[in-house]
Amino acid sequence: MIAMQYRFPLPADYDMGIIDRRIADKGHLTDGFPGLLFKAYLSARKSGPAQDNAYAPFYVWNTVEGMHAFLNGPGFAGVSQAFGRPSVATWLVWQAQLGPGFARARFASVERIPIAPGTDLEALRSGETRLAVDAVDGGGALAAVAGYEPGGWTLVRFRLWDREPGANAAVCVYAVGHVSAAPA
Repeated sequence: MIAMQYRFPLPADYDMGIIDRRIADKGHLTDGFPGLLFKAYLSARKSGPAQDNAYAPFYVWNTVEGMHAFLNGPGFAGVSQAFGRPSVATWLVWQAQLGPGFARARFASVERIPIAPGTDLEALRSGETRLAVDAVDGGGALAAVAGYEPGGWTLVRFRLWDREPGANAAVCVYAVGHVSAAPA
């Protein structure tokens, strides 16, 4: 599995209703997209010095072919035409834990953490896998993803929630406008 996210920071005076309408009008287009486990359509509103207006969808792909089909297809071409072609962050997924009703999530949190040189990667994988499972099985999350990217050595912790989670400087919190998922 591969997780990916791109993020468009938007001006402080940007009409975020445009993003809401875009999600409402186009969100269903990735429902059942081949190779996609899920896509969370995320947006953020300026709410303080550390938070800006943004559109920042997060994906988990079951197959690299599905990811290629999306990135090389009309959907990504459309978003690139509207906002410019973004840099796409990708992570190899260690764990994607989905709880019942995850597609009804209202909020998401994304935490990107540098992996220090010398870190025992198998121990990190084991610990992050356990954290993701526990986040869904008793921690209140509707879904949890843990992954890493070995180019710049970063870890990602992604969670879907039905209530707004606590935020801090290291965690970006987003509203979820729609979740597209693979057919059950």
